[in-house]
Amino acid sequence: MSSLLERDSACVWHPYSSMHSELPVFPVQSACGVRFTLQDGTQLIDGMSSWWCAIHGYNHSVLNDAVKNQLEKMSHIMFGGLTHEPAVQLASTLVDITPQPLNTVFFSDSGSVAVEVAMKMAIQYWGALGKNRKQRFVSLRSGYHGDTFGAMSVCDPVTGMHSLFADSLTQQFFVEAPVCKFGEPCTDSDLQSLTKVLTEHHKEIAALIVEPVVQGAGGMRFYSADYLVKARQLCDEYNVLLIADEIATGFGRSGKLFACEHAAISPDIMCVGKALTGGYMTLAATLTTQKISQTISDNSPGVFMHGPTFMANPMACAVANASIKLLLESDWQLKVKNIERILLAGLQKCRELPQVQDVRVLGAIGVVELKQPVNMKTIQPAFVQQGVWVRPFGKLVYLMPPFIVSDVDLKALTDAVLKVVSSLDN
Repeated sequence: MSSLLERDSACVWHPYSSMHSELPVFPVQSACGVRFTLQDGTQLIDGMSSWWCAIHGYNHSVLNDAVKNQLEKMSHIMFGGLTHEPAVQLASTLVDITPQPLNTVFFSDSGSVAVEVAMKMAIQYWGALGKNRKQRFVSLRSGYHGDTFGAMSVCDPVTGMHSLFADSLTQQFFVEAPVCKFGEPCTDSDLQSLTKVLTEHHKEIAALIVEPVVQGAGGMRFYSADYLVKARQLCDEYNVLLIADEIATGFGRSGKLFACEHAAISPDIMCVGKALTGGYMTLAATLTTQKISQTISDNSPGVFMHGPTFMANPMACAVANASIKLLLESDWQLKVKNIERILLAGLQKCRELPQVQDVRVLGAIGVVELKQPVNMKTIQPAFVQQGVWVRPFGKLVYLMPPFIVSDVDLKALTDAVLKVVSSLDN
């Protein structure tokens, strides 16, 4: 029988890769806690939380039991005309823990689709009010909101990964990303670009979409919470909805349960995903206010025009309920604060390296920004040789470990980053 890697290369297309790629792929045999084991027996400390979702680590007994117990009842049931306890419980919990007045929950099966739902929701809301011109969106440069077509249209059009599709995408409005750093006040100059677009085009803008405080895959930038406060005020002034994309930041990653809390603001629509199920199953949700849901429901066609097949999958909802309960009943704030402290202590040594442009840490996110893009063909194996799993992109080497990571393992991650980055060419 051919090896797993030979069979993989013959027919599997990996994310953001070529079928002719020479980039290494590492076969995983199992995962437990903050480690996973490769097929050859190598153990790696996970610094990525499997793209930021496995906040409780792997093979967690509580989450395993949630899936097993639900599986014995039903693995899936359509959500059209039917409902079930895991979905209702999850919706109730999300309403309880997210900023008020978000009180209506629409489930989907991925973060990108949650953003699509949010955008459709905003357009349909304005259409229900007879404002059919409000069809476009405002987004921050350096932003990332997903890979489907609507989501791609609000990702950064220049530095983003979707420029190939530019001629096929709806043309949206883009404003300069705020340069005011997290913890600093926001000035009028930071808001100038947004204010200008809203002043000139608010009659055709349905919503402003932002990643609160942390811009993720578009650049791992942290910006002032004060910008969100003033953006919320501008949206209210110009009659534009505010969509918060909390898919990466939700469930404690930034040090608050939701990043909007840094600014003490509530969006009109919020998207959550990734850590929602603790990384066990794909699930996302879009929350909105009763004002928006009722306006859509009370006007033609009287229904919201979306309905994923696997919407509110019972097993996904069950494990999401268990994951949220596990998080809220833990000292997660203390854990994230401790991760922040160790990341800062370990990564700040990279500031002295000539290869490094910047080092920044917020909550359980640590970023080393390089002056030149990394070579994935060489840097990925270098991290594996150090016994860690770190997946850089572009000029960014970053860590988003599971919240259960120990101080010792976290130091091993930061030490590996320092060693590998030190070995790179200037």
